[in-house]
Amino acid sequence: MDESKNAFHWGPANPHPLSKMRTELVWDGKYDEFGNRREVDVAACAMPMQKIETVDEPRQRAAAEGQIELFDQGVSGRVKEESARYGGEPFRNRLIWGDNKLVLASLLAEFKGRVDLIYIDPPFDVGADFTMDVPIGDWKETVGKDQSTLEMVAYRDMWGKGTDSYLHMMFERLTLMKELLSDKGSIYVHCDWHMSAQLRILLNEVFGTENFLNEIVWYYYNKLHDSRKKILPRAHDVILRYAKVPGSHVHNAPKEKRDEPVKKLKYRKVDGQIQNIIGPDGKAVTYISEDRTVDDVWRIRCLQPANIEETLGYNTQKPEDFVERILRMGSDEGDLVADFFCGSGTTGAVAERLGRRWLMADLGRFSIHTSRKRLIDLQRKLHDEGKPYRAFDVYNLGRYERQWWQKDRLKGADAEHRRVVLEFFKAEVLSSPPNPLLHGRKAGAFCHVDGIDGLFTRNEARAVAEAAVQAGGREVYCLAWEFEMELRTHCLALEAEFKIKMKLVPIPREIMEKNRTSPPPFLEMAVLEAEAVVRKSTSREAAKSAKSVDVKLTKFLPSLAEVPSKELEALKERAVKSGFDFIDFWAVDFDWHPGKPFNHHWQDYRTRKDRSLKTVSDAGHTYEKGGKHTICVKVVDVFGCDTSITIDVTV
Repeated sequence: MDESKNAFHWGPANPHPLSKMRTELVWDGKYDEFGNRREVDVAACAMPMQKIETVDEPRQRAAAEGQIELFDQGVSGRVKEESARYGGEPFRNRLIWGDNKLVLASLLAEFKGRVDLIYIDPPFDVGADFTMDVPIGDWKETVGKDQSTLEMVAYRDMWGKGTDSYLHMMFERLTLMKELLSDKGSIYVHCDWHMSAQLRILLNEVFGTENFLNEIVWYYYNKLHDSRKKILPRAHDVILRYAKVPGSHVHNAPKEKRDEPVKKLKYRKVDGQIQNIIGPDGKAVTYISEDRTVDDVWRIRCLQPANIEETLGYNTQKPEDFVERILRMGSDEGDLVADFFCGSGTTGAVAERLGRRWLMADLGRFSIHTSRKRLIDLQRKLHDEGKPYRAFDVYNLGRYERQWWQKDRLKGADAEHRRVVLEFFKAEVLSSPPNPLLHGRKAGAFCHVDGIDGLFTRNEARAVAEAAVQAGGREVYCLAWEFEMELRTHCLALEAEFKIKMKLVPIPREIMEKNRTSPPPFLEMAVLEAEAVVRKSTSREAAKSAKSVDVKLTKFLPSLAEVPSKELEALKERAVKSGFDFIDFWAVDFDWHPGKPFNHHWQDYRTRKDRSLKTVSDAGHTYEKGGKHTICVKVVDVFGCDTSITIDVTV
């Protein structure tokens, strides 16, 4: 047999398949089954965000002290100067809780081409341990904190297929970040030896090799090392720096102090020849150089966990002087900077000090709580020093994220939503319920599942209690995405009236995760009780109102949603005995209105240096008008989970 007749002859008329390939980074998910490049579906991810808090604590304090005019003339001057540039309103910084892919897509409508610098420090270690110890009470005792289930699911999805899923996650987010950058903007991506090689190639693809600026080496010279390992100690990270438009990016060449000043000769170039500059006495002129131009190796210390002066107890916290060098080099005062893996909020804190505006986002509740507390502390510090600062707002995606999930995954069916919730709750779906408000049964108790975009109210709670009693029930689970303020207290009255046990159970966001099969924990909501303290006012500013109002915390029982299971039983007993020890932060809005963001009129919180916590506010709040007012009290526990109640007061 002549084998040559069956041989392939590759050439211009019959090119080899590999000849058409180019050098590129390929991962599972980059192309669809037809070989087409997958694009980021921005329209499907963009959704409105809810403003849930407004924070301008020093201004509120100034108002309470009757100093608001002086305040406006002083520390808020920079904000006033900028108001004309933003539709007549001062720019308010934003701290956003949510999946940063959805956050990025949602910000595009307002901020496309307006962000001047992005710094991100994404996770890059598939085996990283994100558990941490958080203090209880006076710091003599700590408890382990797991990632929230939402964070664990997101991390699992990030690394579910190893490097492939990580690169696809980063590709989508980097593509959206590029759209947000202004023409003078640049991005700084923080990584280490785990993924720096792959991220460099990915960034080349998204931003273009022509926009590569630097590979910065951060040498943290003070890190402790394990000498037993048979490798050289790892003592550096890498920051990959890219521009949006070649040559248009901001670059303020950084300087740093020399360890010892050096003498240098002054010189000039004449006809291509370098000549020393001669002084009046005939000698070459010398000058002392105390600064040197910074190159792409930065020798900056890392934070040591034992240093409570600087650290916040957040594992991935970066030193402020490191982030400050990035922001000074890549942005000007008044520019907008962003961090979409914000962690402990270092980028926002440094931006605030340097007069930059900021956007920050993170998926973790503990991250948002740590950042919020840190920024409030900075507001107070800048105010006390007579320096300007900006107010900030806290946002989340809230019910819009759920509506998107229902439309995309459940095809809009509310019955399918209830079925999914009950399935994860391990409850039986009632095919012929005795009442339309009763949707399932678990261990003899009825189950009610509230609507996906609804708020479970006291009226609904009464109706569910009546329905369960009429059906012969003695216990009912009320599962909802959101609960009306102070509902737990109202349900105690319903339990006494109807002789039925009512359990309020928040639906975990984690059930919305694609391809989830294992149920996340369903835990009852935290219990919070407080009362108004009305005093006769002695201040001249309160002439119209003879009374001042404060708030006293009377009871708190945390939900313990993020406690490792091995510690859960012991901590339940501990929480019942001294629930206040689990409070890390609490705040009061003395004039709360339904549907409006929570306004921080007063707050108190523990720090690593000061573990004390007031249980009675000292705001001495007065109202311009008498009558009935609603106070909202928000408590955040040591795990970053919050709960709120309302109190009615008449003055």
